Amino acid sequence: MISSQLNKQKGFSLLEILIAFSILAISLGILLKIFSAGINTAVVAEDYTAAVQIAESLMAKTGLESPLQAGEDSGTENDKYEWQVLVTPYLFNPDNLDEMTITTTLFKVKVIVNWDIEKTKRRQIELTTLKLVNKTL
Repeated sequence: MISSQLNKQKGFSLLEILIAFSILAISLGILLKIFSAGINTAVVAEDYTAAVQIAESLMAKTGLESPLQAGEDSGTENDKYEWQVLVTPYLFNPDNLDEMTITTTLFKVKVIVNWDIEKTKRRQIELTTLKLVNKTL
């Protein structure tokens, strides 16, 4: 009985090793796919952050560098982001206000930033605000 226990091999069979490597390969493939998706998401988030910063800076300087008036301006930033600033008068017609008592003019400022124009997934961000300008009497 002792001799039969000594003759048994201790170790893994070829089938067990192949199954273990298959499980390892599938697990690594899934992990790499998860990490690459996370990196792609981080790149897209970085692009959106840059676009929002460009739009906010354009909106902040609208009306500061030159008098605020109706019009349109456009350009590019960092050879990647195309922007457009639209300024239009914001008209309202309250019944109880006389036009002589209104001393300010309200303008609607819309900033649009586009990127990834060549690719199939064109991305865009749009910010809109209202700005007041004193009327000259």
